[in-house]
Amino acid sequence: MTFRRLEESSKKAHGRIDSRTYQQFEVPNAVTGTSRWKSLKTIGVFVYKRCIKGEERIDIRYFISSLPLGSAKCSEAARRHWGIETTCHWSQDVTYGEDGLRTRQRTIPETLAWLRRFTLSLLKPHFGEDSLAMKRRVCSRSDDFLMEVLDINGT
Repeated sequence: MTFRRLEESSKKAHGRIDSRTYQQFEVPNAVTGTSRWKSLKTIGVFVYKRCIKGEERIDIRYFISSLPLGSAKCSEAARRHWGIETTCHWSQDVTYGEDGLRTRQRTIPETLAWLRRFTLSLLKPHFGEDSLAMKRRVCSRSDDFLMEVLDINGT
């Protein structure tokens, strides 16, 4: 099996050390079911290591790709994907304080997270200079503003 290390980086900031390694492998012949993914050529592995105050945490993420072996676009695509995830999580935490919420039942957190993402998808495109958290609060106090955000009046 052929693989290629695409990129390695390490940086120290905000009291932690982050290191990232991107590797890309040709899809082995032994992998079954590859016909379900049109043009599947490679598998990407992204290893993210974070060390804060001597405590190390490692995340490993896998990607399938139609990119050829050695393509720098693989690591770029992985970074962009997780940038979107991080931005979405940050919006939910800042707007709803999601990280501080504690629910006891198993299905409730997933349902509430879906509702928060849904409301953010309505608030984000709304014009105006207020923050998402402020728009959310104004929606709870003003039916007219809520209708404007929901675009009920066709504006």
